[in-house]
Amino acid sequence: MARPGSSFVCQACGARTRQFFGRCAGCGGWNTLVEQSEPSGDSRRRRPVAASPAPGPDGAGAPGRPRRSEPIQSVGDRPLQRLASGYGELDRVLGGGLVPGSLVLLGGDPGIGKSTLLLQSARAMAARAVVLYVSAEESAQQVKLRWRRLAEDGPGAGPGAVPEAGDGESEGLRLLAETDLELVLQELETLRPEVAIIDSIQALHDAELGSAPGSVSQVRECAAALQRIAKRQHTALVLVGHVTKEGMLAGPKVLEHLVDAVLTFEGDRFASHRLLRAAKNRFGATHELGVFEMRGAGLVEVSNPSELFLAGDGPSPGTATIVACEGTRPLLVEIQALVSPTSYASPRRTATGIGTNRLHQILAVLEKHMGLPLSRFDCYLAVAGGLEVEEPAADLGVAAAVVASYRDLTLPAGTVLLGELGLGGQLRPVGQLELRLQEAARLGFARAVVPRGSALGPVAAGLGLQLLEAATVAEALVAGLGMNPAEGD
Repeated sequence: MARPGSSFVCQACGARTRQFFGRCAGCGGWNTLVEQSEPSGDSRRRRPVAASPAPGPDGAGAPGRPRRSEPIQSVGDRPLQRLASGYGELDRVLGGGLVPGSLVLLGGDPGIGKSTLLLQSARAMAARAVVLYVSAEESAQQVKLRWRRLAEDGPGAGPGAVPEAGDGESEGLRLLAETDLELVLQELETLRPEVAIIDSIQALHDAELGSAPGSVSQVRECAAALQRIAKRQHTALVLVGHVTKEGMLAGPKVLEHLVDAVLTFEGDRFASHRLLRAAKNRFGATHELGVFEMRGAGLVEVSNPSELFLAGDGPSPGTATIVACEGTRPLLVEIQALVSPTSYASPRRTATGIGTNRLHQILAVLEKHMGLPLSRFDCYLAVAGGLEVEEPAADLGVAAAVVASYRDLTLPAGTVLLGELGLGGQLRPVGQLELRLQEAARLGFARAVVPRGSALGPVAAGLGLQLLEAATVAEALVAGLGMNPAEGD
């Protein structure tokens, strides 16, 4: 049993109980309950409330005057002035830049480049603003070594590339290697920077709490204290967060509710590109995408990511090109499929970059409405470049790649396919079709297979695109491949 004034808190979900159990009743995790002391009750006395006026002759009393609230139309307007991060890809995901007084949470796998991205951004912002970089995981010497390497090898490197004392960047970028929350708050109160970076929130600890750094209570209280001072001083605060082995942000869920924006930094450890996404953003659009490439000089922006996800060689059997949209950014992506006879009782289905259930649904539609015996074949599907495509606009491209591999056909060069497949074999419209066609035309594509009824014929003609409209998946594949793939069995 817990001692008086203490309770057991789950370190995974934050559930609280008075008794110790081996398994948390909230999340089902084993051995996650840790005993923590509870703060004493609030001894502050409530302020007396003014008595309501005496009731009138009709028995109704006049309402009292509000003390702090005011009509919403009388609230003063404050212009939203964003601070550019120095990187257009990061500004795109943030919605235009950092907002004063906002909290941004950046999460990602270890070694993905979170600290590198923020240190590069801090260098760029330090030329026009005061930036405080709080390193709670590395020493000051380690951070300086990375800063010097980025300054020497980054853009504009050469003789004199490393800022000396007295330069704008070296004076504007302040470094504090500290894990004590109280000392960090004192530095923020004294320095009052425009931007503060905390690397990381799980490494800070509040001495008034008895739990270990990184626990649910420590993360919650440290984030709340940093939020209060950031809102009061209008300091843009960026928090680095750890992730669990499942890829979720570590710590209590209240941390994601507390901040204004949640960014995730993703990437394949075998690839050089990194993807920055916004899962939550109170000051901009969500699901925006920023693309970076990791090089020896640090992270470099990729201005034309479509070329990154397209293969350099010409078309080959079993490949198709689609235009995926990540927020407001169109990306041309190559879909690769391999269909081969199975040697097992149950065929194998493997998908990389697209949900396996979506692949099963598309294969069932092709077998039902086109008569292709795909249930006797293994099917392997992959998205080139390691990109995750979740939107249904990729359905037609997946179907075309599968059928092309099954028939050993090659799609004509310069063809993109856009459309969602219904269970009845019909081709359904997709969103932002005009934006997708513009991106395809910009990269030199000449033919586009789209759902019927798009009413974008004049737009496509102005872009130099041949628009092929279809109502069903069979019509779309005939238009794209130039033949009927159902014939020949």
